[in-house]
Amino acid sequence: MTTPILEARGLSRRFIASKPLFGAPKVVQAVNGVDLAIAEGETFAIVGESGCGKSTLARLLSHLITASEGSVVYQGRDISALSGAELRDLRREMQFIFQDPFSSLNPRMTVGALIREPLRIHNIGTRAEQRAKVADLLRKVGLRPEHADRYPHEFSGGQRQRIGIARALATEPRVVIGDEPVSALDVSIQAQVVNILEDLKDEFGLTLIIIAHDLAVIRHIADRVAVMYLGEIVELGDAAEVFAAPAHPYSEALLSAIPLPTTGARKVRTKIEGDPPNPISPPPGCRFHPRCPYAEDRCRTERPVLRDCGAERQVACHFAESLTLEGITAEEQTRPAAVADRFERYSAALAARSAHPKTTTLQTEE
Repeated sequence: MTTPILEARGLSRRFIASKPLFGAPKVVQAVNGVDLAIAEGETFAIVGESGCGKSTLARLLSHLITASEGSVVYQGRDISALSGAELRDLRREMQFIFQDPFSSLNPRMTVGALIREPLRIHNIGTRAEQRAKVADLLRKVGLRPEHADRYPHEFSGGQRQRIGIARALATEPRVVIGDEPVSALDVSIQAQVVNILEDLKDEFGLTLIIIAHDLAVIRHIADRVAVMYLGEIVELGDAAEVFAAPAHPYSEALLSAIPLPTTGARKVRTKIEGDPPNPISPPPGCRFHPRCPYAEDRCRTERPVLRDCGAERQVACHFAESLTLEGITAEEQTRPAAVADRFERYSAALAARSAHPKTTTLQTEE
């Protein structure tokens, strides 16, 4: 890896769940000792089921919340203790795209004012230059300049997310963190927003950090992926390699949940029983062992550390080298040629019927 632009070193975050009248408060360990390094210009994904600590980690990396332990290093500088003017300067280079495109936009402000606000706060350009910048950003995310005079409620969910992306890019940041930026959108709109992110990443030279639980989206966009479980990273490596040959049982279970377009492509679906353990009192040893089909006695007593397992892969599993786990290849996620051909012929017939509704009969194959 080249010199990382962003690093997490022993990063932990605890939240007080409750304070009883007597006794110690109950503490949730949302993120526990995370170490990772993100290279400049890459798309880095953090995945896992709900409640695993993905969003908390994203907010720690962007200094939206402070760490209980550890540090975040941006371009060789520890930013964990920044405040005031220094933190405001950091915001210009590191921006955040929130999950809900509606609640993250002030309903009392026009779209133009929302996108212009970062420029105004950081004193970037004159008013005329700021208005021109807003119009240009709206075009880049697939909207029209006249949309600047409208309010957020006048747009669809996909359009509001595009507005959020435009606002995040206003200051021309170097790092953009998206907390499940497409999870609240329809599948067809998800593809549009993902394509916009990829195009803008190349145009602006961005480093993207994407938080998601939809692994099909991650397979399409990410260079590397970190798999989180109960506040800890259990696997980290190249996205294509992790998808094709996972090294941790939890990664295998996540990949098994991805629906494939090919009939009969997956013969057996890997299932994990039960719910995630209570983060207030996580199990001893490996945190995944109560749900792991491969768990042995060692897993119940000894906590595995994240270690190298070759080819720039890291895994937190005692038996990673001896397990043969099933992944998903790129070919399995591609629609077969016959199915694609039938879909195209169906679309052509549908278009013909629309053009001549009284004379054309739709012909399809079973």
